[in-house]
Order: sequence, then structure tokens, then C-alpha cells
Amino acid sequence: MKFGAIIIGDEIISGKRIDQHFARIIALLGARGLRLSWAEYLGDERPRIAETLKRSFAAGDVVFSFGGIGNTPDDHTRQAAAEALGVDLVLHPDAEREIRARFGGEVNAVRLLLGTFPRGVDIVPNPFNRIAGFCVRDHYFLPGFPQMAHPMAEWALDTFYPHLFNRHPMVDRALLLTGPNAYESALLDLMERIVADYPALRLFSLPSVGENGQRRHLELGVEGEASMVDQAMEEIRQEVDRRNIAWSWRE
Repeated sequence: MKFGAIIIGDEIISGKRIDQHFARIIALLGARGLRLSWAEYLGDERPRIAETLKRSFAAGDVVFSFGGIGNTPDDHTRQAAAEALGVDLVLHPDAEREIRARFGGEVNAVRLLLGTFPRGVDIVPNPFNRIAGFCVRDHYFLPGFPQMAHPMAEWALDTFYPHLFNRHPMVDRALLLTGPNAYESALLDLMERIVADYPALRLFSLPSVGENGQRRHLELGVEGEASMVDQAMEEIRQEVDRRNIAWSWRE
């Protein structure tokens, strides 16, 4: 099962606010031995959000959507999710209870819009101010405020996906290769062999270029379970030695 993130808001797309969700969801997943497979940034455009959600619902991934679930005219995520699911919006009774517990006698129709979600969803509790998010089909729709959204995402992971946690944390190791033969096309056969022999690992190749446009080094490594990483890296090191390519371990 793959994990994805959808980060919504004109304020992020325009650069008025710096996104804090991408790095945090990577950290939350990584702490549980999981990794983010993809991420998309969207503005406050209901048709585009709806189309993106249709695709992600069809893919069957676990998706965390940040932003756009408020009650102002520029918030479109609730409506877009309903459109993608082919359902209407209704006041969720559990969300309503949370709103009434939060505001008491000051509840009004505008505030109840905060609990109006696509029909058939469940709520995601908000420990910060009790204004819930919602979830459906492994999609978690959370506020744009990091102090609310991130504990809610953590709750969802720990509540619904502990069976996916990798108790053996992923590691990565790499060599820094230098010299005239330290470029990707010269090592393509080695990379292809490692990918074929170690399908559970993720190989990465990261060239580094100096300010003058000249190659500085090539970072070549793998990520995955520690013992397999060590074995694959030893094969890479031996082959690099055989080809007389200078190398050092990346710190």
C-alpha cells in the first residue's frame, strides 16, 4: 500500500505561506518505517481538486489531504471530495457533537458548516479545537493549520495502519564516486543489475555539479532493510573498485 499527500491552498502555491506539511508527513511516516510515494500541490480550484481525488480514490492509496476544509468561499475540499465520491454534503452527527461541545450556546449555521461533510464518511478527531476532519476510503481530509493537521495525521496512522509499520527501520548507504568514469551512463549496467538482484531495495543515483558546470561527484547508493543494504553496497563497492573509479563512503 502506497502513501500520498495532497497539499491544497492558493497561499502555498503563490508562496505567501511556506508549506509545512510535506516535510512533516515524511517524518511521521519515516518514524513508522514507512515512506511517502507521491505528493501533489493544488490551488483552491474545485474542479482540479475533484479530478485529483477521483484519481487517488481509484488508485487505492492512503492519502493525507491538507487544507481547504473550512467554511469560507475559498475552501473547496469538502465539496470536491463529495463530487469525486458522487455523494452530497450532509451535517455529520459526530462532527456536530464536537462543534457543540466546542462552542456551546454560540453554535450557529455558519459554524455547523465546519461539520458538513460528504455523506458516508467518518470523522477524524481534532485534539486542538475539536473541529473534526473526515476520512473515507483511506483518504484523510485535514485542516491546513499544521498544529491541528499533524496530530490528526499521526492519529490516523497509529489507529488504522499499525499492521503496515516496519519495525526494522529503513536505512540508506551510498558511495561518492569521482573521476572521469564516475557518471551515470557508464554505470548503468551496474545499476540495472542491482535493481534486478535486490527488488526490495530502492537504488538512487544523484550527480553533483559545481558552479562551473563540471561534475563534482556521483552519489550512488541504495535504501531499504539494513542487511540487504549492506550486501548490495558491498557488491557496488567491489564493482566500482574493479572499474578503477575513485570512491569514498558518504557521511
